[in-house]
Amino acid sequence: MFTGIVETLGTVEVVRDLGDAVRLTISDEHAHVLADASLGDSIAVNGCCLTVAHLSFNGHEPEAFEADVMAETLAKTTIGRLAEGDEVNLERAVRADQRLGGHLVQGHVDGVGTIASRAPSAHWDVVAIAIPEELARYLVPKGSVTVDGVSLTVVEVGPDRFTVSLIPETLARTTLGRRKVGDQVNIEVDVLAKYVERLLAPRTDRNDSQEVR
Repeated sequence: MFTGIVETLGTVEVVRDLGDAVRLTISDEHAHVLADASLGDSIAVNGCCLTVAHLSFNGHEPEAFEADVMAETLAKTTIGRLAEGDEVNLERAVRADQRLGGHLVQGHVDGVGTIASRAPSAHWDVVAIAIPEELARYLVPKGSVTVDGVSLTVVEVGPDRFTVSLIPETLARTTLGRRKVGDQVNIEVDVLAKYVERLLAPRTDRNDSQEVR
């Protein structure tokens, strides 16, 4: 579980094609997310939860990690489009004793959106993101959404797009500050919306209404 508060930027050093999967090597120049990392830990890479499969060290300090990306993730996210030299947003899994600065983020990407427009101003950018229509129903004004691993507040929602305002901190510390019109981004909607939809959906299986004894 994550919060959508990006801790640092990493750099894709190696993209190794494994046929039906890809192994990424991602460096963390300041060892921020790798300072206490262990094999098997979860790290969100552009909002996609990946598992640390290998750690590389510079002396005693970790400087990079490797993660395997399966076919489903390659097909449903932008991770498969990463190239060597690309910057990525990184966040460690949240600890139970930390403040929840963003919102509950699973690192399970729901779909890919496209930057439709950017309107810069003196202190922030208003960005419109086009998304598949089936995802728009989970968004509400002033609700939460995760874009490339960044927890953001929805400003407006349309049938196939939504807008967000990016503050200077977000523009400076995440890859969203450099995304251009036409760039694709990972979208994760608020998991609470999906649970509510599931709970309120008509039950077509008659066994659903039977009491379990």
